[in-house]
Amino acid sequence: MWSKKLHGVFTLLMLMVFNVSGAFVGITIGNDMSNIPPATDIVSILKAKKIQHVRLLDSDHQMLTALANTGIEVMVGVPNDQLLRVGQSRSTAADWINKNVNAYIPATNITYIAVGNEVLTTIPNAALVLIPALQFLQSALLAANLDTQVKISSPHSMDVISKAFPPSAATFNSTWSSIMSQYLQFLKNTESSFMLNAQPYYGYVGGQGVFPLEYALFRSLNPNSQISDPNTNLFYTNMFDAIIDATYNSIQAINFTGIPVLVTASGWPWRGGPSEKAATVDNALAYNTNLIHHVLNNSGTPSQPNNQSSTYIFELFNEDNRSGPVSEQNWGIMFPNATTIYSLSFEDVATTIPESPALRGVFCVANPSAPHSALKHSLDWACGPGSANCSAIQPGKPCYASDDIVAVASYAFNDYYHRTQSSGGTCNFNGTAMITSTDPSHGSCVFAGSTGANGGTASGPVSPDSFASKSKTCWLTHLVATLLLPILFVVM
Repeated sequence: MWSKKLHGVFTLLMLMVFNVSGAFVGITIGNDMSNIPPATDIVSILKAKKIQHVRLLDSDHQMLTALANTGIEVMVGVPNDQLLRVGQSRSTAADWINKNVNAYIPATNITYIAVGNEVLTTIPNAALVLIPALQFLQSALLAANLDTQVKISSPHSMDVISKAFPPSAATFNSTWSSIMSQYLQFLKNTESSFMLNAQPYYGYVGGQGVFPLEYALFRSLNPNSQISDPNTNLFYTNMFDAIIDATYNSIQAINFTGIPVLVTASGWPWRGGPSEKAATVDNALAYNTNLIHHVLNNSGTPSQPNNQSSTYIFELFNEDNRSGPVSEQNWGIMFPNATTIYSLSFEDVATTIPESPALRGVFCVANPSAPHSALKHSLDWACGPGSANCSAIQPGKPCYASDDIVAVASYAFNDYYHRTQSSGGTCNFNGTAMITSTDPSHGSCVFAGSTGANGGTASGPVSPDSFASKSKTCWLTHLVATLLLPILFVVM
């Protein structure tokens, strides 16, 4: 009996540790390709790229076996062509759980089940079986005592929202009101997440020039191009955040709160047809690099600053058998033969800057005489491929200055320089930057290299979110001491 209780405590603590650790970035692995690599090779790629979260669009048994004992968190999927059978039979749902989940846990760390994919907007005739499918699968998890480890939800496309901008006025399409209400109640009851395929590429292309490309790619906007919600006066620097906030507001519009949004697919195609001008390698690299930085910075969204949505990049491999325009086959960061199309880092490289005594009192700032267009180009590079931590220069943050690109670029340049100087990074940025000993810090905007009263090096301003995260960690330590240790002594 004590061993079961102890196991329960450990499970609870692990869930709490996960919540404290912040948002993650994973990747989706599709299966609509001519030559799918061996499962063991795919897992080797995941390990090499240090990817700790993966979404499978099915429940491929070879992949689940290869992922065993890796620690990688796995989302498995019930494909759309299996949804009808699962949603019409409780025994079929139980069999699905036994064969595709229970048979692989605990060696394979399955944490989510995605039931169908964009069911309401792609196969609306199957909409009536979606809720029963969720309920039958949840009952099977309960019977297997897996309901705390494995959560169930269903990914939706952005099309379930009738009008996504402005975010504050967004609502779900009234066609799905009844089903959406049941779906949200299921998520609330099971403490699961609203799964969303958030693709700014489609929003940008569909907007036909309404929104600038920079807005879709997380690149800085000119002061006269700032995009705001007229109802809340909140500024949006990227389309991804606007989509997330539109989803939260749509959920709230039907009187549900406390349901987190989990982004199950977001990416950018690297190649397209003659009319698909935005599908380029440069844009794909910029979008995915900036998306990873944005999520791992845990900066949240304008209306949800404390709720960062974990995200699965779409996708690891090109899927050459997908129908549609050329771009639909070219969302991968690799070819199926493991050749890299462009490189991404899935680690949180933008957290802290190692203290460098040699750079204390040394700052890399923007050259005020440089053309603003050149500064903007360098700023985009620093915050994107350069991996600078640019969270402090976002709207509402201490170093944000909407009308001073020199100040904003200076913060990004300096952050990049202090991160990379020891490994060869320079303060040049095509002649738009220069070294100075004058500390540009002001107020709560603290530059890396700034010397405080205690003689330490500040790596950037300490945000309320950072303080909250530390408080949670301290609280968790206290909980371990007061709850777990007494149980251990009793067991011993």
